Amino acid sequence: MRTIFAKSVDPKNGRLAPAPANGNRALVAAMVNTPVYREYELAFSILTGLPIALQPVETWQLAHHGRRNENAFCALVSGKSNACAACLQLQARLCQKAATGPQTLTCTLGLSDSAVPVRLHDQVIGYLKFGQVFRKPPTAAQFEQVCRQIKTWGIPADRETLKQAYFSGKVVSPEAHQSFLTLLTIFAEQLAMLGNQLQIQTENAEPPVITKARAFIEAHQTEDIGLMEVARAVNTSTYYFCKVFKRYAGLGLTEYIIRARIEKSKNLLLNPNLRVSEIAYDVGFQSLTHFNRVFKRILRQSPTDYRTQLARN
Repeated sequence: MRTIFAKSVDPKNGRLAPAPANGNRALVAAMVNTPVYREYELAFSILTGLPIALQPVETWQLAHHGRRNENAFCALVSGKSNACAACLQLQARLCQKAATGPQTLTCTLGLSDSAVPVRLHDQVIGYLKFGQVFRKPPTAAQFEQVCRQIKTWGIPADRETLKQAYFSGKVVSPEAHQSFLTLLTIFAEQLAMLGNQLQIQTENAEPPVITKARAFIEAHQTEDIGLMEVARAVNTSTYYFCKVFKRYAGLGLTEYIIRARIEKSKNLLLNPNLRVSEIAYDVGFQSLTHFNRVFKRILRQSPTDYRTQLARN
């Protein structure tokens, strides 16, 4: 199977290095969907009036298109291929420069975007971005230059509409801009801890094959089932299943089935009208002697003693 790699950044030298693309993208997507990120995104947007985004290292999507507080002028021109390409190129340069710390770049239209790296185990996995802002008030001369630029991109638009959208852009003072960068830098550190937690959860998550196996064993535990039957039920080889099952269940398959039967027998022993021998056969043991021996090995007492203890309690 071919492995796909994305461009990640070595924080020591700022150079691009290969890193698994799918893992980072999936992790960043999981972070974006957490309540922690969503609440921060909303609070930052309300407080600053600016769009904010968390994106993986390699992405071909405009950071703020369609988001809350998107710049009106950017929204007008972003749908055109030439303008979109220019913005994506700026985003790529911005991310490369931000590999070692927060950075800001200004596009040919005079609007600035900023990025703050989000790291996991010293590797950059994504960027917090905000922008589409003026760092000083736009001028009439600047707007004329912008009109010439978008004309070369072949963007047909009403001049008055463009002018109104352009001059409605948010102007951010140097002090406020630095404060926003500081806020995102602090949040990036929180996201790093969140990403570590999510990665641990993902690594410890039970594979679907094990979940299916547990369900199959529960449904058929009273039957004479073994490794081949369970592996076949979950569509995998006996070798692979045996290795993976023990890793996640913590027990070999045979011992797991035995303990599942014992757990069921403990519930049945609550019924005083059932004989111990009936329970033994009902849960899947082929002999009363074997049932008594296994029960005592696991619970340190016989089924009869266990039932007596329950009655006393």
